[in-house]
Amino acid sequence: MQTPASVEAISREQLDERGDTSINDAITRATGITSLAHPGNSFSALSARGFTDSTSVMRLYDGMRQYGGVAVSFPFDTWSVERIEVLRGPSSVIHGDGAIGGVVNVVPRKPVRGPIASEIQLGAGTDGLLNFGFDSAGAINDMLSYRLDVSGNRSDGWVARGDSSDFTFSGALQLDPTPDLSLRLSYAQGVQKPMQYFGTPLVNNQPLRAISGNNYNVDDAQIKFDDRWTELYAQWTPNDSVRVRSRLYHVDSQRDWRNAEAYVYNPATGLVDRGDDTQIRHDQSQTGNTTDATFKGRLFGLGNQISVGFDVNSASFQHTNNTYTGVPDPASVDLYNPVAGTYQSSVPFIARYRNKADQYALFAEDRLELTSQWSVIGGLRYDHAKVNRTNLLNNVRQFDTTYAETGWRLGTVYQVRPDWSLYAQYSKAADPVSALLMLSPANSTFSMATGRQVEIGTKNTFWNQRGEWTLALYSIEKDNLLTRDPTNPSQQIQVGQRSSKGIESTLSMQLAQTVQLDANVALLQARYDDFSEPTSAGLVSRNGNVPTNVPEQTANLWMSWRFQPQWTLSGGLRYVGKRYADAANTLELPAYTTADLALQWRATAATSIAVRGYNIFDKLYYTTAYYTPTQWFVGQGRKVEVVLNHRF
Repeated sequence: MQTPASVEAISREQLDERGDTSINDAITRATGITSLAHPGNSFSALSARGFTDSTSVMRLYDGMRQYGGVAVSFPFDTWSVERIEVLRGPSSVIHGDGAIGGVVNVVPRKPVRGPIASEIQLGAGTDGLLNFGFDSAGAINDMLSYRLDVSGNRSDGWVARGDSSDFTFSGALQLDPTPDLSLRLSYAQGVQKPMQYFGTPLVNNQPLRAISGNNYNVDDAQIKFDDRWTELYAQWTPNDSVRVRSRLYHVDSQRDWRNAEAYVYNPATGLVDRGDDTQIRHDQSQTGNTTDATFKGRLFGLGNQISVGFDVNSASFQHTNNTYTGVPDPASVDLYNPVAGTYQSSVPFIARYRNKADQYALFAEDRLELTSQWSVIGGLRYDHAKVNRTNLLNNVRQFDTTYAETGWRLGTVYQVRPDWSLYAQYSKAADPVSALLMLSPANSTFSMATGRQVEIGTKNTFWNQRGEWTLALYSIEKDNLLTRDPTNPSQQIQVGQRSSKGIESTLSMQLAQTVQLDANVALLQARYDDFSEPTSAGLVSRNGNVPTNVPEQTANLWMSWRFQPQWTLSGGLRYVGKRYADAANTLELPAYTTADLALQWRATAATSIAVRGYNIFDKLYYTTAYYTPTQWFVGQGRKVEVVLNHRF
């Protein structure tokens, strides 16, 4: 109610009720958030308010981020999650560059005081689905408490040769030596072997249902992600007016791919031509510290709260590849019954380049209460990054460049009543032109892309706190996009602009003591304002077109009914509007609606059994296009699982 922005949280209880075991499934139930997940972005890319990918929609783990915009592959499982926070719109003041579309923060479960309590969960379902989870937390003695979470999943997938598996471990030990001082050491690791699937080719620019379950990758394909997060966190609260927090952290990620990634239907032969045999390894590490202090008091006789802090980190990213060169054996396969074959590449798989970034930021935010009902919030953040790239083939430094950007926001909140707030905000943010730790020598000369947003809205609780309703209207502009030089199409220049404007609304109501309704809808208009694309006919303006992979309508609905004291029936709908796979807006990914249903029986106070169905009408839909507009990913078909949960 006090924040002049669109904020949403998905609680642990909602995760349990809806049965969303993947982070992406959970996030995309939030207002206006859709997934662009595919293996190339580590299944993490999102779309929000007309902007896409990790350089515009930031993902955090407990407030921390992997710097540089490289695809994030952890966390991916919701078992260890306490809640998921979503802040839509430019957010650079809080989290730095790369947040014009919004920020998603996955908050893990923490150590707790009190008796030790544990939980175990086992599940099995269609397509060979098996999963488990174990959680335990509590006080060891008067000063020590802990948390331990372990989980794993495996499945045969919904396409041919779609096997996948993952494992997550997270643990934390907290020391509270005094009432005002807390120290926490935590470690988390996640290993994924996702489906080795890179989409299905269009046939004469149309999706073909008959091949939707095919996998055109090679038989010896490989995808593996291994992430490790270590943190030492300290919090000091000497009194009710002062809080100081500091976290020292180290993140290490290794990502491996070896696949045939390109599939093109050849109308002359009726076969699918395969190519781009690609082997890649990402080695990324990051060490940093974030510290902030919050002070509550009075300024000019008015209530005031100010937060100040700094963020500093050093990151390294090494790229090993085969220059994406190779043709599998066989090179062309039958459209309906493809032979998997084997990966082939004559180009050596060696380390090609290493990018390093040293970054620091200073930030401050202040909230001043002009009256008991009216407050003004302002924030400022300065980001500075020095990035260099070394060609590892000849050990030559290819560039040293520095980026500096100041983001800010100014907002106001007026509480008409304690249960009704009106707000407005103007904010300015920045996005890198591409992932900073993957910058090429050509892209290193470009400035940061900048964005501006105006947002107004209202937040209201009603019906004796049984209902909540929000409404937001916004307009965002982002400039300094990359486009081709009209005088030399082989070169890029920085002149483009895109924009979006829209309306978002959420509703949560307890219709009766046993009936709960949660719904949201987002409508937007996203456009290229200044963008030209090179084509075989020359440079063509795309001004007025909808950016790729951006749905202009999304909606979610979830409803639960406890029709007997031990029985709960719940279900939901997820709607994603049409999207375009190309900037010309000639290839349209159709809109789709999927339905989920669950029945839970609470056998005892500690034990429950649930039967859950996802996409129960087996809707065929496409989630996103790959790096080419004619290769689309088929979404998950009908899935049914039975889950046993016991607490002790």
